[in-house]
Amino acid sequence: MRLKARRVVVTGVGLITPVGVGTELSWRHLLSGVSGIGLVTAFDASSDAVQIAGEVRDFIAENYIGKKDIHRCDRFIQFAIAAGKMAVEDAGLKIQPQSTGCVVGVGFCGLKTIEEALEIIRVSGTRRLSPMMIPRCIPNLAAGQIALALDAEGPSFVTSSACASGAHAIAEAARLIAWGEADAMIAGGAEAAITPLGVGGFAAMRALSTRNDDPLHASRPFDRDRDGFVMAEGAGMVILESLDCALARGARIYAELAGIGMATDTYHMTQPDPSGKAAALAMKKALQDAELEPENVQYISAHGTSTPMNDVTESAAIEAVFGDHARKLAVSSIKSMIGHSLGAAGAIELGVTALCIRDQKIPPTINLEHPDEHCRLDYVPNFARDLKIHAALSNSFGFGGANICLALRAL
Repeated sequence: MRLKARRVVVTGVGLITPVGVGTELSWRHLLSGVSGIGLVTAFDASSDAVQIAGEVRDFIAENYIGKKDIHRCDRFIQFAIAAGKMAVEDAGLKIQPQSTGCVVGVGFCGLKTIEEALEIIRVSGTRRLSPMMIPRCIPNLAAGQIALALDAEGPSFVTSSACASGAHAIAEAARLIAWGEADAMIAGGAEAAITPLGVGGFAAMRALSTRNDDPLHASRPFDRDRDGFVMAEGAGMVILESLDCALARGARIYAELAGIGMATDTYHMTQPDPSGKAAALAMKKALQDAELEPENVQYISAHGTSTPMNDVTESAAIEAVFGDHARKLAVSSIKSMIGHSLGAAGAIELGVTALCIRDQKIPPTINLEHPDEHCRLDYVPNFARDLKIHAALSNSFGFGGANICLALRAL
């Protein structure tokens, strides 16, 4: 459904990533090609098959959340609250309670809280469980706690579509504004699944890189030597507003969220269809929704996971949609630097794409040393680039066949 009723714009960005706590720090490091991948410190992974991840190492919850409330929130909720507050501050938004809501994408619930609770049950039984165990870990408290902290009384809920969760949250928030259900929305994604269960589960699927001896070069989208994605954590939140409301308050506008495209891949529960047809359909729908021609687009923020199948499939889908223009596009994956933050990834990447339009710069795909012969596009290898950007797409794909593409346009 087209966003016809009211136009929707991005006016604030909040980022917490493995390369920085804060939007401008993350952005500066992404442009510099800094890698945030290292050996896992959250637990002892020294004897595990996968010992690396993209951890957020400098996050101090007390800077954003009262001490009493910290203990009521799993790490993913803490990330969500902090990034939400960053985005509100960045937008200079004064919350109007009844017309402001919150939608957050979450791939997993609080795995750390669940693991700790299971250990308590094993040792002492269920009577020793904390009454805060459930509120700490259920997914919708990521949105609910933001609403409580910022007095946002509008629509509040969570989307969960694996690695497309954050992008779906932003899409749903935009539609609520377009339909008149809200004037402003705090929207994005948060994830904190670097735990034995989270990392071990993906390792058992053989989805993760095992380049334990060289973490900085482990995430290498579109490179022939890639061997899987690197798990990461973090959050990305944006402030969406109706264009009229943003203009009325004199807000700085990063970009217009001009189009949304979704499609479902029915090939396999975890593997993408090698034809890339659903990914291509999502991009086509986003272009149609935004009333953009393929040649109007200058940049694509790729899903770019560094897995053998995804990178080839996404490249093929881009070629199918853009034809000859595909070779003129700049395409890059920031997962090369921050890893794959699962349910937060699409939101972080949409926020970064808005920064690309603001500054007319694009971050690189680092570690691209030997391009895969089946990946034939310009992936902005290793160094950031100045680029005049009128329109950009941000792709997110997830297990279960979820495909979503968001189109941003400069005003």
